[in-house]
Amino acid sequence: MILTKGNIRFIKLCKDDLELVRQWRNSPRISQYMEYREYITPEMQQEWFKSVNNKHNLYLIIEHDHQKIGLINAKHIDWDDHSLEGGIFFWEEEVYNTPLPAIVSLIFAEMIIRIIRLKIFAHIMKTNDRAIRYNRQLGFELCDGQEGVENQRYLLTTENYLIKSAKLRKAFYILIDKSPFVLQLERDDYVNGIAQMVEQRIDPFVPAEIRETESGKAY
Repeated sequence: MILTKGNIRFIKLCKDDLELVRQWRNSPRISQYMEYREYITPEMQQEWFKSVNNKHNLYLIIEHDHQKIGLINAKHIDWDDHSLEGGIFFWEEEVYNTPLPAIVSLIFAEMIIRIIRLKIFAHIMKTNDRAIRYNRQLGFELCDGQEGVENQRYLLTTENYLIKSAKLRKAFYILIDKSPFVLQLERDDYVNGIAQMVEQRIDPFVPAEIRETESGKAY
């Protein structure tokens, strides 16, 4: 699966990128904001990948101007409940003081909420002020009973997203070019079943150009 918007691409995680992700995931700069902070071995990473390479999980490498800068995910996808849990981290430090994290989050939210029509849960460490700040701008709200929890649960619904992110989305369309969203489903997506689920959920009223490609379909 590849989602493209302008010079930003989300590319489905594959075996070739597991070591890159593992090295950065073990970095103290990143692991300090994760619930699991133990060292991850190559063997553990391989076993983890086997467990998530299915229709209930989607891990995507974030690429900006052909440079891999982070990882974003939709995990524990419940196609019956129309929900999933999202997560994101960047390993390139220079992006933090730029609009890029917000732009990346908006592209992902547009796909999940407005095209595939799923609500998003997210766990954010209570000490991660930066992540809390820009997730609230998107419309995430703290779930009930989470005030005293270290790894807090947030929820983003379609209604909150459309209302609270209105100004952010307006700025987004000024900052980024007017190129369309292109969602390309590849053969492996059909093998593990996620492509069929995505096709069933795509909103038919979202303007989209569908074209055949060598590896699948692009939306």
